[in-house]
Amino acid sequence: MSPRPNIVFIITDDQGPWAAGCYGNDEIRTPNLDRLAASGLRFENFFCSTPVCSASRASFLTGKTSSAHGVHDWIRGGNTGPDATAYLEGQVAYTDILAANGYTCGLSGKWHLGASETPQHGFSHWFAHEKGGGDYNDALMVRDGKLQVIPGYITTAMTDDALGFIDANAAGPFYLGVHYTAPHSPWIGHPQDIVDSYADCPFLSCPQEPVHPDAGPLTGRMHGRREMLQGYFAAVTAMDADVGRLLDHLEEKGLRDDTLVVFVSDNGFSCGHHGFWGKGNGTYPVNMYENSVKVPFIVSHPDRIPAGQVTDVLASAYDFMPTLLEYLGLDMPDDEQLPGRSFIPALMGEADPGKDAVIIYDEYGPTRMIRTREWKYIHRYPDGPHLLYDLVNDPGERNNRVDSPDQAARIADLRGRLEGWFTRYVHPEKDGVDRRVLGRGQLRPLGGKWEDGSDAFEQVRFVEITPAETAAGEGYDSP
Repeated sequence: MSPRPNIVFIITDDQGPWAAGCYGNDEIRTPNLDRLAASGLRFENFFCSTPVCSASRASFLTGKTSSAHGVHDWIRGGNTGPDATAYLEGQVAYTDILAANGYTCGLSGKWHLGASETPQHGFSHWFAHEKGGGDYNDALMVRDGKLQVIPGYITTAMTDDALGFIDANAAGPFYLGVHYTAPHSPWIGHPQDIVDSYADCPFLSCPQEPVHPDAGPLTGRMHGRREMLQGYFAAVTAMDADVGRLLDHLEEKGLRDDTLVVFVSDNGFSCGHHGFWGKGNGTYPVNMYENSVKVPFIVSHPDRIPAGQVTDVLASAYDFMPTLLEYLGLDMPDDEQLPGRSFIPALMGEADPGKDAVIIYDEYGPTRMIRTREWKYIHRYPDGPHLLYDLVNDPGERNNRVDSPDQAARIADLRGRLEGWFTRYVHPEKDGVDRRVLGRGQLRPLGGKWEDGSDAFEQVRFVEITPAETAAGEGYDSP
């Protein structure tokens, strides 16, 4: 047994917690996620820190919010080629700390934090997606420092690479990040037998509600199309089969008992819920609906983490780094911009007297959220519209109470807490509160200007998405 456990960190792309059997959906087939949950702990209330992929992934890695690490949107520019830029340069990721403490770190899948051709932050094994999404078959991946077309279905290819990494590093300790692009669009090109298996599904878990007044162009292309729901469900089920391959391989190699397995998604997703398709940038203004900010989170380590447990503890992506490092007995960096709180008591099944006082904070550019167990307040700088939801009596977030006279004191309190928290943890040069982050993608790290005076974000609401961008998985609804 290695001195410290191995770690397999599995992260999917655009998977709401509703899209898994163990979260109560009896229409979608996820037997291996259900198996993983049965062997460990499932969180009911786990949140991304920004409901879009690159920003969320940066928060998992660094333990910081977007206004501290500077990634506020999906990365549109600087992924590959002569303009490639490492967006997390100068930041400390937990993988840097693991590598410095004897872990061999491997990446199999999506990076999408810039400079995809270059291994970064402690990773010595690097099989990275060219960008952040695109065709599921014959995709471009970085192997041995070069872009190569990888034949076949990309979810399976990522798993194949991950299994090879496990074989090569079985002596441990190792950290393996398996970063699937599934179930992100496009919802075509998935195994046809799995697609066909959902032909008669009623999709009651994805009601195609009347179109949201703020819905983006993805909704117009996808709303009410059964074949797209089949594709989304098939992407999840195909990915689940590969999670099963990972778990089986760990067991066959005799490594399962010495391996911490984590499963999460980068952000939630709506497939017609609330009348739109997408995540935080599925609407404009961007949204903070539960389906956008909540993600599945399952953690399993036999004989250490109690099996078959469910917790209602509120936790965020920025809590993951302090939790993991405490679990491994490693120190956190000395950095005042790390807001996270370890949720080790929840992992160990222990009572945590402070759990009910936990408050979740989210941001997406100038849109910020504070969420308690009972209430959610969303403040859009500078002029709104702002939102207040009573999550106890209105869990579906249908009735905005922000203009209710009897809620004025509550709003003042929540806004004060929100602004105090962000004042404490933002970096002044990376603060997103006055940035034009509109969901169209980030063009470069913060700092510096184009010759025309524009900054790192496009100054448009919605623009027409070209067929080439759609095929590449880009555009407004991109990762």
